[in-house]
Amino acid sequence: MELQVKIADLNATFLGIYFSASWCPHCKSFNSQLTEVYNNLSSENKGFQIVLISLDWSEEEFNEYFSPMPWLAVPFSEWETRQRLTDLFKITGIPTLITLDGKSGRFMSNEAAEFVVEYGSRAYPFTLDRVKELKDEKETMINNQTLDSLLVSPERDYVLSSKGNKVTVGELEGIVVGLYFSHNSGNQFTSTLSQLHEKLREQGEKFEIIMVPSDEDRSTFDKSISTTQWLTVPFKDKTIEHLIEYFEVSNFPTLVIIGSDGKTLNFNATDIIENYGVEAVEWFPFSNEKLRIMEETERTNMELQTLESLLISRELDYVVQKDREKVPVLDLVGKTVLLYFSAEWSRTCREFQPKLISYYNEIKKKQSPFEIVYISSDRDQSSYENFFSSMPWLALLFEDLRNSPLKRALKVRSIPSLVVIGPNGKTVSKNGKKLLMTYGADAFPFTDDRIEELKMSSKRSEVHFKELASKGEANEARDTVEFDLIDKFASMIPNKLQHELHEEHELVLTRLEYGEGYCCYECELSCERWSYHCNECNFDLHPLCALDPIE
Repeated sequence: MELQVKIADLNATFLGIYFSASWCPHCKSFNSQLTEVYNNLSSENKGFQIVLISLDWSEEEFNEYFSPMPWLAVPFSEWETRQRLTDLFKITGIPTLITLDGKSGRFMSNEAAEFVVEYGSRAYPFTLDRVKELKDEKETMINNQTLDSLLVSPERDYVLSSKGNKVTVGELEGIVVGLYFSHNSGNQFTSTLSQLHEKLREQGEKFEIIMVPSDEDRSTFDKSISTTQWLTVPFKDKTIEHLIEYFEVSNFPTLVIIGSDGKTLNFNATDIIENYGVEAVEWFPFSNEKLRIMEETERTNMELQTLESLLISRELDYVVQKDREKVPVLDLVGKTVLLYFSAEWSRTCREFQPKLISYYNEIKKKQSPFEIVYISSDRDQSSYENFFSSMPWLALLFEDLRNSPLKRALKVRSIPSLVVIGPNGKTVSKNGKKLLMTYGADAFPFTDDRIEELKMSSKRSEVHFKELASKGEANEARDTVEFDLIDKFASMIPNKLQHELHEEHELVLTRLEYGEGYCCYECELSCERWSYHCNECNFDLHPLCALDPIE
């Protein structure tokens, strides 16, 4: 039974009108933040009340969605009231939180949802004036920032060593400090950072790392800190949430560098360390001046880059075939070379590789000056050998010392990745995989001019496709447009249909997962992306075959 509350009995100092719906994924995410803010304000007797205006399509959905919420709602049956409020406040997207003065009803803000996300309950009563106050407070804090203001609280003036000993914050004055925001820090970056820290200390640099842990489990935290020589803010300390908010940390890991004067030198140095590894010592303490020099050095290196400078390192002047026979790097000069960063343990890499082999063979058939070199991220020798055995191209050996420097130099963050090196040795594109998946073998030689040419061709094909599809001439459309263009025009064709080749059941337009494929029953071609599919019979027709009348 619903509990009804009269408007006159709300007695709210400030009122939030919350437009939301169960079908909105952003709303579901926002609900948890809003609930926390609402409960905090309720416990402080701030006089804040929220009324839900549901945009759900059925009463059953509304009831299920509203049931866990701690605030009020306009009944689902009051359709006219909900529609009138939606029109009154010109709601064009959800979640939206409108704030009103609870006494006068005066409109205050339509941006309260953004304020809740960014500032939490501190933004109450969620007005532009209050947000300006918060921004001014933060600017003052930044101007007056010291290590003490960051790390000392009324309850604590120390951090802890890895052995649990107290180290007063005052002992850290005058040195560079890295605040390491981590969550379950047993990762590759933590290992690299530990090595970097050790090397800097060996060189006599005054540098300390202080962990700001977000671990939920005490044993995980204890294990993380025990493997380092770092300091740490105590587990579950009250300042952790403040530091995350103050530095606007949204991703883990994040490494904030505090200079010897207590001011922030770098809000996140993780990219530099991921790119350079231990060699990032060259850019310590990661200040703006050091970053300027680093960027100038990188630009110079790019201008001077050749295939030899990338792939030759002292006596390592070769790549290998599957039988480990050496192929001199000089034999590849003048060709378009794709550096293929991949590994057997990655499902995405395993699914992508058959496509890459097909594109490789197609390009090679045209006698194009082209080659691929596999750069392994495999975890052991046997995995490397097993994966490389299926490849028709060249590779660096698993234990080759050039593997890691290449990943750093070309800033490879994920696999599979294809970096295109042109005939002159310069980097043509770091998005070789995307270009191949979009344009197939026609993308060769991957230059801007070639891609622009293909884009113009695609635009002409799209216009032609629309004209043909509107006339029902799907067979001709199939000959003039690539399969992946159906992504853009799926809404133009039926979601379900009956077909003479499969009269037993209705066929449903289905989008396949990446890497999945099928053989079209009519044209007998290998297809992907979209299918008219019968789940019961595992029957597939390509959409253009399904729409083409059988003669």
